[in-house]
Amino acid sequence: MWSQIARTLILALTTLTAAAALGWLVDYWLGVLAALAGIGLQMARHFRNFSRLDRWSTAPSIEARPEAEGAWDMIFSRLYRHEKDLRAQIARRDAELALLTAAGQALPDGVILLDEQNRILFCNTTAENQLGLDVRSDRRQPVVNLVRQPDFIAYLEAADFSRPLSLRAERGEERVLSIHAIAYAGDRRLLHVRDVTLADRVDRMRRDFVANVSHELRTPLTVLSGFLETLQEIELDRGERERYLGMMAEQSLRMQSIVQDLLTLSTIESAPPPENLPIEMPELIDKLRGDAEALSAGRHTIVVETAGRGDLIGARSEIASAFGNLVSNAVRYTLLGGTIRLQWRVGAEGAEFAVQDNGIGIDAKHLPRLTERFYRVDRGRSRDTGGTGLGLAIVKHALNRHQARLEIVSTPGMGSRFAAKFPASRVVGL
Repeated sequence: MWSQIARTLILALTTLTAAAALGWLVDYWLGVLAALAGIGLQMARHFRNFSRLDRWSTAPSIEARPEAEGAWDMIFSRLYRHEKDLRAQIARRDAELALLTAAGQALPDGVILLDEQNRILFCNTTAENQLGLDVRSDRRQPVVNLVRQPDFIAYLEAADFSRPLSLRAERGEERVLSIHAIAYAGDRRLLHVRDVTLADRVDRMRRDFVANVSHELRTPLTVLSGFLETLQEIELDRGERERYLGMMAEQSLRMQSIVQDLLTLSTIESAPPPENLPIEMPELIDKLRGDAEALSAGRHTIVVETAGRGDLIGARSEIASAFGNLVSNAVRYTLLGGTIRLQWRVGAEGAEFAVQDNGIGIDAKHLPRLTERFYRVDRGRSRDTGGTGLGLAIVKHALNRHQARLEIVSTPGMGSRFAAKFPASRVVGL
């Protein structure tokens, strides 16, 4: 740089010296004109380079380096390198930001970044779906203006983020969100939003299960305890004593049925994958018809309908238990004189075992919960028919282990149809 300045100064001094010599030797005004001409030429050159710099700085480009002469060339070169390095840094920063944004979008949980006034800076797609946001239009908007639930607003205003907020969706939806605010970069906040609907449902089912088991066992235990106290404290005649003992035996059998179904359900849930052994369906269907006739004791008409040929592959005990529960339920909830159809169909898409009746039917609102443990449409009627409330839960788990599904169609007052549908991979002899 200094060498270029020295060269410029030397050139200016040389021009002035030559002009002075010309003025001394020839004519004074000729020397002045020569000096002005020399300085003007240098100024023109600098102005031309300055114009180039002005044009380039207005729209910097790294496609081609601007050209200049002398010291200006070095300045242009440094500015060009600076612009090129700056663009490279910006490109690297943009790439890193893009990676961070992509990582935020890939998270299975919602992420929302808020500024000091709780305005939205960023949120990923998961958070948009969870809270009904749109980052394109909601950016820089206060989050409390978009998520208006009082619990959420109070959570942010309290600024006590030691525990997450459990937020239930409005409008009757079952979705439950866990929102945890985390302070960062001063007063800014990061909202971590997790969908805990499934965990909440499982926890609720666990609580209901414990409560239901306690309730189901408490009733027969209370009866047994009351009768035992009566037998111990009061002298009864033989007939009354036998009646009490019969009711005690009935309650004992009820408890045994509940415990046996619980053990069956536990065994199915914890057992290894079922064996892939052929199950002779004609023999199993014939046994199910015999069980239905024995349980019905002539009160119903039992009909067997078959179409196609083929046997299932799986664990016979689990399949028999599942089908047996469907048959016994149909007998219990079909009125006197009703018809129960046991249907076995085999086709190219797989196989189906269905139990259809013209019994009391089930309201549609109960259908999604029928396979929950101890769930009953009518508790009193279930106890009268001897049900434990675990049969359809056993059916569901047994079918799941055989890649099958349970389809339920029912109309109150007209009857129900419970169908176990198996994929073609579980059928042999197609």
